[in-house]
Amino acid sequence: MRIVIDTNVLISGLLWRGAPHALVELVRDGTLTMIVSPALLGELAEVVTRAKFQPILERSATTPDQILAEIRRLAELIDPPPLPAPVCRDPDDDDVLALAIAAQADLIVSGDDDLLTLGQHAAIPILNPRAAMDRLGR
Repeated sequence: MRIVIDTNVLISGLLWRGAPHALVELVRDGTLTMIVSPALLGELAEVVTRAKFQPILERSATTPDQILAEIRRLAELIDPPPLPAPVCRDPDDDDVLALAIAAQADLIVSGDDDLLTLGQHAAIPILNPRAAMDRLGR
């Protein structure tokens, strides 16, 4: 199954436990194929260097560079064309939708209410991490 994991869920999955972490583990073991774009990698690079995450990174003996290297290793990289017209009020959310379409993703996983309220886009379901795990039967 091909999935796009929004940055907020990816950060949670990399730094904490719970449903987001379980999704990352399914990517790590090859059960799921995670798709990323240059835009999502850029957002992840910016977010993971925020001061609020530094104590967590220190406790886990990891660095932002190590996190980015792992994601590059685990994910399929696609540079999608932009959507023909804006869908969400936040252009970053449109980047997620464009990626999912270009990647022919089966699922978008996000914690972002702007995306979750859509329910789906281009027949691709948009679910929170818990609902995604339920859909996967986990």
